[in-house]
Amino acid sequence: MKWKTYTVRTQASAEDLVADMLTGIGIQGVEIRDRKPVLDPETAALYREVMPEELPDDGKAEVVFYLEEGEDADAILGRVAEGLEELRLFMGEDGYTVTEGETEDADWVNNWKAYFHAFTVGDILIKPTWVEKPEQDDSAMMIEIDPGTAFGTGAHETTKLCITGIRGHVKPGDRVLDVGTGSGILSIVALKSGASYAFGTDIDPLAVGTALENAALNGIPASRFEAVAGDIITDERVREAAGYGCYDLVVSNILADVIIPLQAVVWKMMKPGAILIVSGIIDTKAEQVRAALLANSALEIIGEEHLKDWVSFTARRI
Repeated sequence: MKWKTYTVRTQASAEDLVADMLTGIGIQGVEIRDRKPVLDPETAALYREVMPEELPDDGKAEVVFYLEEGEDADAILGRVAEGLEELRLFMGEDGYTVTEGETEDADWVNNWKAYFHAFTVGDILIKPTWVEKPEQDDSAMMIEIDPGTAFGTGAHETTKLCITGIRGHVKPGDRVLDVGTGSGILSIVALKSGASYAFGTDIDPLAVGTALENAALNGIPASRFEAVAGDIITDERVREAAGYGCYDLVVSNILADVIIPLQAVVWKMMKPGAILIVSGIIDTKAEQVRAALLANSALEIIGEEHLKDWVSFTARRI
């Protein structure tokens, strides 16, 4: 199906007013395009593999709306023109312009998959479910991941640091706590590397569902991997569900500003001698995380790894 597209170019400060006006007259397909930063720099760096490169904010915006073939375009456009004139006062000296175009239906739900490819971390092949296994692959282990709405096929440096840490420390029979489980990839790596059980937490209920589905996809029964939604830092219900003093290995691939308060809580879930692996730490915040770990008398830092702009720390519960 073909759609008519109409692009209103104006100041970014007026974009919400224009979008509200368009939806108010019954237009359902409205899109705002501007150069405002979508995420803070640290978080944006985590998503750089799937986010387009951002250009400097120029204060301009495009508000795009779509009309399906067969709609009464003349009547709708007349109301749009009236609405834009009423908003001209808020659009600065340059006012606005409107251009017309045409577009075809696209598979927006699945187009993002083109950004994810099979890759290896050490002797592990990690591949999205929709990618065929490479013919010449001789990896010792294969893991299939469908990120769904969760973050992480494992390709990012921070996840690779965690996977390398897990492979270096996990022992047969270990119990693993995975904080911020996302797609579940870290739990799956640990379980397929010999751990007997993993418990995941994530503040996003959709991520929890995705993690459980990925575990099943990789042949891991529900008895070996459980996950709950909630914030383990602030929610006692989540901490009680996880359990205290019962984990041999804790992994967390989040952000420095979350890891700092997390380490003050999560050590209570660890057995004496248990290992904590944390990543998601951009190098400019490594000193803050190091200081927090050093200040925790229940933990001692035993390792620090770097990959590009990212850092992971490994600590042991004393």
